[in-house]
Amino acid sequence: MNTLTHQITNWPRSEASLLRRIWTGEASATQTLLRLTLALVLLPHGAQHLLGAFGGYGFAATVAWMSGSLGFPAPLAAAGILLEFFGPLLLLAGIGSRLVAAALAVFMGCAGSTHVANGFFMNWFGNLPTGAEGFEYHILAVVIATVIAANGGGRYSVDRLIAQRLR
Repeated sequence: MNTLTHQITNWPRSEASLLRRIWTGEASATQTLLRLTLALVLLPHGAQHLLGAFGGYGFAATVAWMSGSLGFPAPLAAAGILLEFFGPLLLLAGIGSRLVAAALAVFMGCAGSTHVANGFFMNWFGNLPTGAEGFEYHILAVVIATVIAANGGGRYSVDRLIAQRLR
């Protein structure tokens, strides 16, 4: 029986069992590496959008751009910016890895959908205007986040400490 089938057929039957399932994950160093990589790649983008760091425009201007140019409702744009900044911080510590990663997978899927018209490839040579990149980055982020959501945050995470206390 594969991992996904096993997870579905052994779905938690009680609230305590559900909490254990959320906090428990694979105890692999690979999962830790995936979690840290996703966090370290997404965090600078979140800092651009929320804080204006790394040449970003900051919270108000980014919400205005997302709601004006991209058509996202302003509250949804604001929630996305907060997730894009605080989600990676939670992932760095390994707190709520499955839930945060699931939310980031959806977020990055939505973000990637705004780049489909630009084609697959990123702006490797910097000759395209801001926002005219392809969606290859988004695919990688969605897949990595989905793996974390399915398998947990790995051996070195606060999630594992919480799971051990719930036993």
